[in-house]
Amino acid sequence: MITVNPQFIRDTAGKQLVVLPAKVFNSMMEELEDLEDIKRYDTAKKKKQYFVDADTAFKKIEAKRKKNV
Repeated sequence: MITVNPQFIRDTAGKQLVVLPAKVFNSMMEELEDLEDIKRYDTAKKKKQYFVDADTAFKKIEAKRKKNV
């Protein structure tokens, strides 16, 4: 878990801003990206899945490659 000690300041219009050390900010961004990955994984797991064997997959890929050349 991240320990955050934010500093609150106000801009010239009186809007409140938060100042964080870059290391803390970067760590928070990494955690947000991880959370986004987890949400995408959970969404994908809810969908119906189907599988094809490797030979079939490679044949489809090769057919598309030849078609696009």
